[in-house]
Order: sequence, then C-alpha cells, then structure tokens
Amino acid sequence: MTFTQQMITIGMVTLGTILTRFVPFLVFPAGKPTPQYIQYLGKVLPAAVFGLLVVYCLKNVSLFAGSHGIPELISIAVVVGLHLWKRQMLLSIAGGTVCYMLLVQLVF
Repeated sequence: MTFTQQMITIGMVTLGTILTRFVPFLVFPAGKPTPQYIQYLGKVLPAAVFGLLVVYCLKNVSLFAGSHGIPELISIAVVVGLHLWKRQMLLSIAGGTVCYMLLVQLVF
C-alpha cells in the first residue's frame, strides 16, 4: 500500500468506529423511549451470539480422531458451570477459553 492508501484506510476505519459509536445516540436520544424491537434485540442477541460461538467452536471436532473431543467437552462443562454460578457471559467465555487452551497445550 502506498502512504496515501494507508492514510485513507486509517481514516475510513476511524470514521467507521466513530459512526458506530455515535449513531445509536443520535437515533435513540435519551429523552425518548427505546423502540420495542430494539429492546427485543437487546434481550435475544447475547444468547444468539453465545449459540453461534458454540457452533463455530465445535464444527470441526471429531469424536473418532485425536483427543476424541474430550478437551472440548470439559471446556463446555466449565463454561456451563461458570455461567450457572456467576451469570456473566464474558467470564464464562473467557473461563472456557482458558480451560480449553490449558488442556490442549498441557494435557492433550
């Protein structure tokens, strides 16, 4: 990339970031009630993202090769346990990721 192309790319990324940060505050001002469909999306999207992560992480697991999916099953149990205990999605995802990486790097 030339210097001009790099500057254009940086400018576009910056503009995209600024727009995604400020547009919601312009579209949904503080004095007006939030539309019902936005409230609905706020309730269902976290679970949908969690489901998408599960499908993505398990799509290439083979029960008939390698470690037979044991690290994945243990990590799923850790994620479920953490989520039932603390009810914090970020903690659940991070805990499962750390557990899986430790199992794959040190045990299997």
